[in-house]
Amino acid sequence: MRYRTFGKIGFQVSSLGFGAMNLPGVPLEQARAALNYALDNGINYIDTAAAYRNSEEIIGECISHRRDEYFLATKTGKRDYASAKEEIERSLTRMKTDVIDLLQIHYVNYVHEFKAAMEEDGAYRAALEAKKAGKIRHIGITGHRPELLAKWIQKDEFDQVLFHLNLAQPFALNELIPELTRRNMGKVAMKPLSGGFIQPVDKAIRYPYSQDVHVIISGMVSVDEVKENIAAMEREVEDAEREELERLALRLGTHNCRRCNYCSCPLGIPIPDVMISSVIREELGLLPKGVGFYEKHKEKIVSCADYEPCKEKPQCQQQCPYHLPMQSVIQKAAASY
Repeated sequence: MRYRTFGKIGFQVSSLGFGAMNLPGVPLEQARAALNYALDNGINYIDTAAAYRNSEEIIGECISHRRDEYFLATKTGKRDYASAKEEIERSLTRMKTDVIDLLQIHYVNYVHEFKAAMEEDGAYRAALEAKKAGKIRHIGITGHRPELLAKWIQKDEFDQVLFHLNLAQPFALNELIPELTRRNMGKVAMKPLSGGFIQPVDKAIRYPYSQDVHVIISGMVSVDEVKENIAAMEREVEDAEREELERLALRLGTHNCRRCNYCSCPLGIPIPDVMISSVIREELGLLPKGVGFYEKHKEKIVSCADYEPCKEKPQCQQQCPYHLPMQSVIQKAAASY
């Protein structure tokens, strides 16, 4: 396991972090085994959030007795002071700890959300107060708009940023990661498989592993998945492999979707998933989870072409800040059935 100094935070973090978002979907003993196996094998960064169902409680139940062995990161999705303060207290209780190493203002994708969180009566104030009280050690931010995040960190109010970085979403490389490096901030990349689409798993993980990040958060729910993720990082990425991965990322990223979720489909089509997986599907094929996604949403995707209100002006495209051709990509996916 490779360890790196976590920017100005200073902690020696493992390159692989344990993403606990999906633990509520498996039996408790399976979650316990996965978490403890991860700690036993050198993973020392645990990532969760108040919004991940009972993920925080699972962490408290399964590994709080080993609290000195890991760096604990959680998140608040609240924007106002009172709600964020309450959520931070609840997170401490759920995880059976006196201190959270990193509290992140979570899922900030709109300018108005950032302003709300940062104003006098916003969530950031609650985080600052908790830090002064010794309940949290550092404050970070997460989001899906890398170019906005690069601007929002300019006042040095945060110690870390959590962002997408994978073969199909290399966009953080353009502005965000260089800015984080200049400011000596913690760089944490999430969704190396882009939510279960990219295969093979080892190649998917080795791409962000080859980049200038401190931690790669991978969602894991079993000992076997932990083993598979660790195995992908057993050797460093050499120049030839790095160049091959970067060429592949250029191709897989041509959909240009950041998964910011500005788009909203009246039919309920998960547009970012279709956009991001569209090129992956053609180039590499999909993991079983990705195949299942297309089976699950077949009826909605097929109905897109016949939805009358969107025939002249697709509602999703009007909302997209990147002006992407969503309707044509969805209809191409429909044709593949």
